[in-house]
Amino acid sequence: MTIACPDCGLLEDLPDLGPGSAAVCRLCRTDLELTIGRSTTAALACALATFLLLFPANLLPLAQVEIFGLHGENVIAGGIAILWNRGWYLLAGATAVLVVLLPFVRFGALWAVLGALELGYRPSWLGAVFRWAVRLDRWAMLDVYLLASFVGYYRLSHVEQLHISLQMGGECFAAAAFLTMLSRALLDRRTVWRAIAPEVRIDAGIEICSCTVCDLIQPASRDGKPCPRCRATLRTRKPDSLPRTAALLVTAFLFYFPANIYPMSVSSQLGTQHTYTIFAGIEALFDNDLWLLGVVVTCTSILFPLGKIFALAWGVLAVRLRRAKHHIARTRSIRVVSELGRWSNTDPFTIVFFVPLMHFGALASASAGWGATAFVAMTLLTMFAAETFDPRLMWDAAAGRSR
Repeated sequence: MTIACPDCGLLEDLPDLGPGSAAVCRLCRTDLELTIGRSTTAALACALATFLLLFPANLLPLAQVEIFGLHGENVIAGGIAILWNRGWYLLAGATAVLVVLLPFVRFGALWAVLGALELGYRPSWLGAVFRWAVRLDRWAMLDVYLLASFVGYYRLSHVEQLHISLQMGGECFAAAAFLTMLSRALLDRRTVWRAIAPEVRIDAGIEICSCTVCDLIQPASRDGKPCPRCRATLRTRKPDSLPRTAALLVTAFLFYFPANIYPMSVSSQLGTQHTYTIFAGIEALFDNDLWLLGVVVTCTSILFPLGKIFALAWGVLAVRLRRAKHHIARTRSIRVVSELGRWSNTDPFTIVFFVPLMHFGALASASAGWGATAFVAMTLLTMFAAETFDPRLMWDAAAGRSR
């Protein structure tokens, strides 16, 4: 069946692949289909298990601390509520949406679609619901919050006179986050889309447009109309891609500096106040011989955000200047940073994790700093920039096509 590559727009005829196979775009080398280690049934089991685990993970305490005979525990909603009440609305709101709401929506939608297909049921809503399950993949951040929890756990474990222990909610959350990553690895999106509705053939010589969600090709005359398979709006190219992406990148770059200069968090112990910037937090991890976590946080908090901004800017400039070289490298770099950029939320989520655990008034307390708000704003802006940028424009410019 024929599809259009989502990264370069090239029409490709995909054969039926056997187990352990891969189909790669001839032009930009994007993976069009992978059957290695894929199983729709296993993905269904993981999605359903994740959805069920989300209830205890959000309702039960993740961890408990003890200091001088006093006890404190954290529930995800507790950290969100504390930060919201203290006026850190962006950090609290982003966490509520990305860590609590969207995982429920994504995995509820995913297991509903896969379950319907497993039972041979083909209702009309399948394509639209699976579209949301696919688009929310990068935005449902259980795995990112899990890494943030590890960072917060190890930081608190090195505080004198404080004992921290994992609770049932934390075990359920860790299991749900692990299954999130496993379901992503097991899911064969192409097989699911074909089960919902097969690809179609378009007569030679007819100008086409392709769906950027399910890759279905349609005549260009359907531009602006819903995709027959997933109900997304069909566009020959994303509208106003360059100015929207450039505006988002410039704003994100401006937030990069306060995000790294201002304190991410402020803590108080026995009346002594301590502020922590990103660099101070990384230095503390290395000082405590937590080298692996230090390297991970360095990548997620410093390298990934800056790399994402420059990679997308590289793509925008390539279109503006009509560059004809290095498009494979540009396409790959944009694809990589788009996938890894979500992990930049590790540091802000760490604050949400340990704030309710350090809620002992004058004895010990913690809160967010302005750096956290700037950092969340920067991360969200770069993620939106990756959504608005259309890499096919680079290949149009290289071929001398105008869109």
